[in-house]
Amino acid sequence: MNPSRPRATGRVTLADVAQAAGVSPITVSRALRGERAVAPDLVARVQAAVQQLGYVPDPAARALASRHSTHVAVLIPLLTNALFVDLLEAVQLQLRRAGYQTLIGITHYDPAEEEQLLREQLAHRPAGLIVTGFDRHDSTRALIERSGVPCVHVMETSDVPGQYSVGLSQAEAGAALTRHLLQRGRRRIAFAAAQLDPRVLQRLAGWRRELQAAGLYDERLEWLNPAPSSLALGSRMFEQILALDSAAHAPDMPAVDAIFFCNDDLAQGALLAAARHRIEVPGRVAIAGFNDLTGSDLANPPLTTVRTPRSDIGTVATQMLLRLMRGESVSPSSVDLGFELVVRGST
Repeated sequence: MNPSRPRATGRVTLADVAQAAGVSPITVSRALRGERAVAPDLVARVQAAVQQLGYVPDPAARALASRHSTHVAVLIPLLTNALFVDLLEAVQLQLRRAGYQTLIGITHYDPAEEEQLLREQLAHRPAGLIVTGFDRHDSTRALIERSGVPCVHVMETSDVPGQYSVGLSQAEAGAALTRHLLQRGRRRIAFAAAQLDPRVLQRLAGWRRELQAAGLYDERLEWLNPAPSSLALGSRMFEQILALDSAAHAPDMPAVDAIFFCNDDLAQGALLAAARHRIEVPGRVAIAGFNDLTGSDLANPPLTTVRTPRSDIGTVATQMLLRLMRGESVSPSSVDLGFELVVRGST
């Protein structure tokens, strides 16, 4: 075996492997794909050349030649949120089992950034696309439709024909947690939210609907902050809500007796603030969160929250996408995996 020197770019090509192995490029390609028609001795020569030259297949070139990509583009808002990490791990596991690789894009909840990422990823000719939710620019929707790339939306559901999605009803989950607080005798329930992405606002809508139905809605109980969600912000919001509520207290207006935080990290921060100020939870005020993030069951007291099936959403969405990529019929086009109200000591 006498391997030639790689070309000036420094990248070892399939032709270099073919020359080193003494076979044709098509034989190298077939051997690397594991086709049975290639004789075992030729496969061994090709593999030896690959090892010696350090050859790494070019997926873009392979996709161009075969009109079949091995990449799936996945757009999520954040990697600092355990919610999306869990979802992404499930997606990647299913894709790798099916022989696909993941192109990850982080949108930071910015529709303009999402559109730019999508344009960049579509340039790689992905076989499929997974995006988060439905809130995006019209131009981005048109880009997805014109691309012809199969697409599945996650974390929300849709009844629009031809739109594939796997998620849960964020509004119903918000309503269910609010009903729980009402059933526990709470009457002045604040809603504290950060980030203010579409799913948070859907939870707000569920909270608002239940309080309106009970004749207890007060717009002054909406505490909305567009800043990123964090323990520190949750702590500050808790202190602000109780301080301002106390300052504005009137004889005919009961004090805030529960706070529904839109995310567990905010609620965990509130529990820390309550302990710091010696405010009894749930005696003086009940605290609830959303998503059942790591540590919520270990808080003091343990946090009541809504458990969302993010790993299952990732698994089912990827399985749906793989069927679409194979050209198979998928029904139903929208799958609601529901949620679980987890009642703990904080309420």
